[in-house]
Amino acid sequence: MVFQESENVELKKIVVDDIKKEIIAFANCDGGKLYVGVGDDGTVTGVPDPDNASLQISNMVRDGIKPDVTMFIHYQTLQEAKKEIVAVDVQRGTNRPYYLAKKGLRPEGVYVRQGYSSVPATDTAIRQMIKETDGDRFEARRSLMQELTFNAANKEFALRKLKFGLSQRRTLKLLDQDNLYTNLGLLLSDQCTHTIKTAVFQGTDSRVFRDRQEFSGSLLQQMNDVYAYIDMHNQTKATVEKLYRIDVRDYPETAIREALLNSLVHREYSVNTSSFIKIFADRIEFLSYGGLVSGLEQEDILTGLSVCRNQDLASVFYRLQLIEAYGTGIQKIMAEYEGFEKQPLIETTANTFKIILPNRNTQYEEKPDNLTESYKEVCYEEKLRCKEELNIKGKLSNEEKVIKFVQEHGSLRKSDVIALLGVSSSTASRLLRKLKDNKLLKQTGKARDTYYVAAES
Repeated sequence: MVFQESENVELKKIVVDDIKKEIIAFANCDGGKLYVGVGDDGTVTGVPDPDNASLQISNMVRDGIKPDVTMFIHYQTLQEAKKEIVAVDVQRGTNRPYYLAKKGLRPEGVYVRQGYSSVPATDTAIRQMIKETDGDRFEARRSLMQELTFNAANKEFALRKLKFGLSQRRTLKLLDQDNLYTNLGLLLSDQCTHTIKTAVFQGTDSRVFRDRQEFSGSLLQQMNDVYAYIDMHNQTKATVEKLYRIDVRDYPETAIREALLNSLVHREYSVNTSSFIKIFADRIEFLSYGGLVSGLEQEDILTGLSVCRNQDLASVFYRLQLIEAYGTGIQKIMAEYEGFEKQPLIETTANTFKIILPNRNTQYEEKPDNLTESYKEVCYEEKLRCKEELNIKGKLSNEEKVIKFVQEHGSLRKSDVIALLGVSSSTASRLLRKLKDNKLLKQTGKARDTYYVAAES
């Protein structure tokens, strides 16, 4: 037999560590043969103990290459020029890309065959191999990043008294059968590369910025941070109905929550672009990449029909009791605006999905003094509903309770608000920030010494 290196033939005199790279390259491409005991020039040198050489290579493959490629490798001892050599036959693997365990799923760990050499694969080549073997669903593919942490996810699961160990991560499909993190794992990790950009504009167009911010990290962290940001800008308008003060927020909290969750769960993550949330004087816009799933029409969404783009991500959010199993989010949003003249809008293109929530308080202001009786009735019914939602029928609102506490005690801390209202730390912080912004309270001190007193009139 004449030995000569080619695209699918590699020659080695002895067993060396680089053999792993050659096997990886053959398994990632069209397969090939490795002959041990043959020099680069084709000269047969032989190996003194073929069985031991085969065992060495087998151990190297088992311990040094991921995922398991052993089923695609066959070893054979051949007699050539009265000497024994080892032939290693490598077939194209079905779980590509294969890589060096110590290097990970990165170009320095993944090799492909190029001419007579085995060379590091490009990021594009790695992604293509993952897509070919894992399928088209982005969340189910193996993540290019494997050094992931889950501080935010651990906190969110612990908050709901749910376990989030290795077995749960496998069940939720953050890990695949080879204990490699999937893209779903990446989305929920602290290293998530997708972000949400927010902006607050002056007036009803995007000419003048009042504020802008970009949120990163785990999708669960972004969810909490973005909701708190919107909530901070969700103003309350107070009106008086006889002896009661009626507080109506610009946007229903349920509608904000459902629109935000929709933009997180249903967006297309295979394209690394940010989602956008824009807050205007008269509306909030939630814009995410990814149009309607094929076969779904806009009218279908309004009737409650839902086809989920990211099934595994939706399962995690369902497990965390953030969403329901069926597509009720849009219907919940619409229900919050029942009786109002301006209704939420849904706009779609081939690649985008937008939910527009109107500011409820601007709708009263836009009406002339001579309101129709039907509109007055709608306003009065909405005020009664808000009164019940805020639990202030015959009672003080949370804001009034805080102000009354300050008047009676001279000052208060955040811990006092938590104990007084029975709310979480984040809710207490938002309430104090709103009272401070409205110049009802004044902040004094810093860090642990922070307390609040009545603002000077």
